[in-house]
Amino acid sequence: MDIKTRPNHTLYIKALRKMTSEQRLLKAMELSELGKELFLQGLTTRFPDKSEKEIKKLYLKRISKCHNRNY
Repeated sequence: MDIKTRPNHTLYIKALRKMTSEQRLLKAMELSELGKELFLQGLTTRFPDKSEKEIKKLYLKRISKCHNRNY
């Protein structure tokens, strides 16, 4: 049973089905890049006292934990 109503879910699925494989791949890559940018911005906000180099090092360390090692 779906507790949440999702009125736009059907429209979203229809939009995805209309896209070509290339368009879906580009959209996935765009969303991935956006997520990484938001994560980096969040680290900068969370650790305002750290230098840009330290933030980048922390970012790389944390992003490496997200890598799926099953592949």
